[in-house]
Amino acid sequence: MERTSPILKAAITTLIRRLPAKTLIGLAVVAAVVASFAITKFRNPAANAGAVPTVASDDGSILFCWWNVENLFDDKEDKRNSIDKEYDVPFAENEKLRNLKLDRIATALLKMNDGKGPDVIAICEVESVRAADLLRATLNKKLEDAKMDKKLEYKNVVMKNLDAGRHIAPAIITRMNVAPQLTRMHGNRLRILEAHLYVNGHDLCIMASHWTSQLKQRDGTDGDIGREKYAVAIYEAFRAAAKKNVDTDFLVCGDFNDTPDAQPVAKVLGAIGDKNKVKPTDNEPFLLDLLTGKDPNKFGTIFYNGKPLIYDQICASPGLLDDKGWSVDVESVRTETAGLMRKGATRREPFRFGNPGHNMKDDDRGLSDHFPVTVRLKVAPAK
Repeated sequence: MERTSPILKAAITTLIRRLPAKTLIGLAVVAAVVASFAITKFRNPAANAGAVPTVASDDGSILFCWWNVENLFDDKEDKRNSIDKEYDVPFAENEKLRNLKLDRIATALLKMNDGKGPDVIAICEVESVRAADLLRATLNKKLEDAKMDKKLEYKNVVMKNLDAGRHIAPAIITRMNVAPQLTRMHGNRLRILEAHLYVNGHDLCIMASHWTSQLKQRDGTDGDIGREKYAVAIYEAFRAAAKKNVDTDFLVCGDFNDTPDAQPVAKVLGAIGDKNKVKPTDNEPFLLDLLTGKDPNKFGTIFYNGKPLIYDQICASPGLLDDKGWSVDVESVRTETAGLMRKGATRREPFRFGNPGHNMKDDDRGLSDHFPVTVRLKVAPAK
């Protein structure tokens, strides 16, 4: 920061000396008000994020949902690369097809939470902010048609467009207050979204991500190196937050493309299943993976290589395990499958929407190749 020049400093001093006493007092009052506002805004970055009423269930909980919605594209042809062109063009040109995808996803979401839908929806494989906003509008239209309380309207979309090989990224749709100025992407061309929610003056940091797949990579590996990059980037952000505040409320969610016991998740990310080891500390803290040790036959989120696997996970910081600020109900985690499997299915497999470029009957199109995962959160009263 440059220093004030001697000439300018002298001019300001002379001007102040010539001002009447009443004027100086008035300026001092204005300065105090401005300083107070600045301090308040610093302490609560969501002060000007929009007055969204807090919405909670009868028990005071807030439903959080993570879901890989599989290739959610918008209504504009963006001349994407060859990988995304097969989704970009059909969804842009075929309104009926696009609306079918949006309707299926929105309908499934609004069946949750006693028909209200999750209060916070974190998703991935979203082409653009425009695509996320189309889903938000579809959700709100369904709520309006059902004559639901206006407080249930989804107000905010949190997302940054990202072209990282595929033009898809994580996004968050929510009824909660958000701090848009704190929204950022992490890493170099990594699909890691940082978002902040504020309720009752309490900050919740959400890291929503979509890790490298297990498909054969250009380097001949199955993506282990890529997934470790994601784990490192997220853990470094978590550790930095813990150094500032060991009780930080920090929630990590995503399609990790790996199981909870895999090296990138358990060792690199430090997401474990032993709650006793997840303690507040500013030195190498652990996260609690809510899906660690769960039976894939009951909690599996995909069907891959002939069996159900838990690839979609939610992890909580030590701060989310106390009753200060935000907290998570560890026992409430579940994988949602109702209405998300093909009718008459004999195995626990998500009902996919299918390639939009293929000529298929509507009844043959499902939703996504992943099941969503939900968990209940609570937030303490204002201080």
